Amino acid sequence: MNDPRDLLKNARWLGHASIVVRGTQTVYVDPWEVSASDPADVILITHDHYDHLSLPDIERLARPDTAIVGPAMCKEALGARLTVIEPGAGLTVHGVELEAVRAYNPKKPFHPKEYGGLGFVFTVDDVRYYHSGDTDRIHEMGTVRADVAFLPVGGKYTMDAAEAAEVPTLVRARVAVPLHYAKIVGELADAERFAKLCKVPVVILERS
Repeated sequence: MNDPRDLLKNARWLGHASIVVRGTQTVYVDPWEVSASDPADVILITHDHYDHLSLPDIERLARPDTAIVGPAMCKEALGARLTVIEPGAGLTVHGVELEAVRAYNPKKPFHPKEYGGLGFVFTVDDVRYYHSGDTDRIHEMGTVRADVAFLPVGGKYTMDAAEAAEVPTLVRARVAVPLHYAKIVGELADAERFAKLCKVPVVILERS
């Protein structure tokens, strides 16, 4: 692909931290209050906060054979339906290769390291996507390699735009997409600042 933005042809932002990639497989990450209704092959949950783990959305999108993958903290809500993955581990479900990456705030109380939150690298149709989850810039990101980086920019609970703008280069992404703004925290101006500061192309997606 000559234009790195073409890497986003199968990706949609569903609002807040929610995304879907529709290719050979359909993968959702953190669906919350989404309007999408097409069935999921895989649902990835980064942590158990209400705006990331939404049982009504999961029940609407999941089929009996849908793989739901997330950290151990989500077991209480999801029970036997959850496939637990630990930070640093890899897994292949329904043909989708996954890698779990730590996600945390080193100096904030919202997502401490011991809480166990995750980000995910997953591959659909030979494109590697990184959804960082709720996190600040952390050293574990140095092990990540992805074509597309979905990153929070709203600040307070996560990275702000300036901190997030350092990450795409770190993970060698070819294109980046801002998340976690315009609801609860952050605004469009944060996404625009991220785009201005970032050293790789940025696409500010409209909510689908």
